[in-house]
Amino acid sequence: MRYAVVIEKAQNNYSAYVPDLPGCIATGGTVAEAQQSIREAIELHLSGMRQDGIPFPQPSSQVDYIDVAA
Repeated sequence: MRYAVVIEKAQNNYSAYVPDLPGCIATGGTVAEAQQSIREAIELHLSGMRQDGIPFPQPSSQVDYIDVAA
């Protein structure tokens, strides 16, 4: 499965979350660390859902960039 991930710059690090997996969040000191942490968080999140017999939500979020004049 392929889930959209949002990575945001925080004050002292980066935070990441998955819109289609509420509560699935992670942080890292760099973008690369946040990406690795969220990958691990997704795997753990889905593992817990599997153990609890909860079906995985289908990825439905989309991301895009919109150019605007400043």
